[in-house]
Amino acid sequence: MSQDLLAAKSRSAYVLDLIGKKELSPQERQTVVQESVQYWADHVNAGFLQYRKSVSTDYTAVEWDDEGAVFRDVNGKEFIDMLGGFGIYNVGHRHPKVLKAVREQLERQAIHSQELIDPLRTYLAHLVSLITPGDLQYAFLTNSGTESVECCLKMAILTTGRHHFVGALGGFHGKSLGSLGGTSKSVFREPFLPLMHWTHVPFGDVDALKMILHSADFSGNRVAAVVLEPIQGEGGINVAPPGYLAAARELCSQYGALLVFDEIQCGMGRTGRMFCCEHDGVTPDLLALGKGFGGGVMPIGACVGTAETWQKYIENPFLHTTTFGGNPLACAAAIATINVLLEDDLANEAAEKGDYLLPRLNALAASYPQAMSSVRGRGLMLGMEFASHEVGYAVAKNLFARNILISGTYINARVLRVEPPLVIAYQQLDQFLSALEESLKESINELSL
Repeated sequence: MSQDLLAAKSRSAYVLDLIGKKELSPQERQTVVQESVQYWADHVNAGFLQYRKSVSTDYTAVEWDDEGAVFRDVNGKEFIDMLGGFGIYNVGHRHPKVLKAVREQLERQAIHSQELIDPLRTYLAHLVSLITPGDLQYAFLTNSGTESVECCLKMAILTTGRHHFVGALGGFHGKSLGSLGGTSKSVFREPFLPLMHWTHVPFGDVDALKMILHSADFSGNRVAAVVLEPIQGEGGINVAPPGYLAAARELCSQYGALLVFDEIQCGMGRTGRMFCCEHDGVTPDLLALGKGFGGGVMPIGACVGTAETWQKYIENPFLHTTTFGGNPLACAAAIATINVLLEDDLANEAAEKGDYLLPRLNALAASYPQAMSSVRGRGLMLGMEFASHEVGYAVAKNLFARNILISGTYINARVLRVEPPLVIAYQQLDQFLSALEESLKESINELSL
C-alpha cells in the first residue's frame, strides 16, 4: 500500500470526529463495525479474528464504551465483564477517581522531560514500598508486564552475576525475548529458539526445584533466579500448593539464587490480599507488576526490588532506562488505583466475592459433571475447568450470547478464567451464575454430552 498523506489527513479527521461523538447513528455504527473488521484483517492480523473465543451468535461485537463491571459494543449492547482484561480492571472500567487523576495531570503535563526529577514517579515508588510486603524498597516503572519481567531478569543478573533462570511448567511471563524464556508453552517459544538459558520444572514440585538448584550449583551453572507466579494465570489458574512458595524461598536463599514473583495478573488485590504471596507469608527478592497496576486506565508496570537487588543498578543507573515507563499520566493512574484499592478495601471485596462464587460454581460442576469438572483459585482469580477445549469454548460462546464476556487461555478454552472487576456487584455475579447454568445446559445439548 503506497503512502497517501492526503488520505491519511482526511481519514484521521474522520476518526477524531467519531471519537468526539456522544452517540453514533445506526449507519455510523454499522460502518464502524465493517471498517474495524476490514482494517483489522488488512493492517493488524487477520489470523487473530479466527481465534476469538468469545464470539457473538448474530453479529460482530466491536467494543465502544465501558464503566464499572460492564462494557457496551458499538450498537449499545451491554455485557457483564467476567474476564476483566485478564486482570486489568481491578478497580473497574474507568473508575472516576482514576480518570480524574489522569485528566488533571494531563491538564498540567503529559510526558516528562526525561532530564529533571518527575515527582509522580517518586511518589508512586514510595507508595509501592509501603504496600508491598517485606523489605521490598525500590521500583523501576515500566510500560507493561513483560517489561517488568525483563527488568527483574536484568536485576537478577546484575546482583548474582549468573545467567541461568528457572521457571515452572505452565508459567507465563510475557513474550518479549527475555520473559519469553520463562514462558513455558512451546507454541510461543519454538519459533524464537534459542532463548536465554532457562530450565523449567513442574509447578508445585519442591523436589524437582531442589534437584535443579543442587545440580546447577554442583556443575557450576548456578541459577540467577527462580521465577514463579503464585497463581499461574495463562497456565490455567493453578494455585501454588501449600508450602511451595516458602520452600522456594528457602531453596533460593540456600543456593544464592534470587526469588522472583510474577504478580502481574494475581497482584493488586485480585486474590483477596494486596499481593498473592501474602497468603503464604513469603517475600520475594524481586516482584513484577503490571495489568491492574494502572487501574484499567493507563498502561504501567513495575519491577520492585530489595536494597540488595538495586545495589549494582545504583552504581550505574544508565544500565536500564525507559522513555515512557513511569510517565506522569501512568503514574497518576497508578497512584489513584492504590488509593481506591485501600479506600474501598477492594482486596477484601475480592476475598468475599470469591467466597460467594466458589461454592456456587462447585455446585454447578457437581450438577453438570459431563461438562464441568472442577473450579479453583483465590478471590476473584478463579478457573473453571471443563471436560475439553470444545466444551469450554461452547460455554464461552453461549455465555457471550447471554451478554457475559469470559475467556480461556490464549490457545485453549479448557479452563475459562473468571477475573471480573473487583467492584462487580453481587447482582451481576448472580446474573453470571444464572447465565452459566443456562450455557452449560445448552452446551451439553449442542455437543450431545
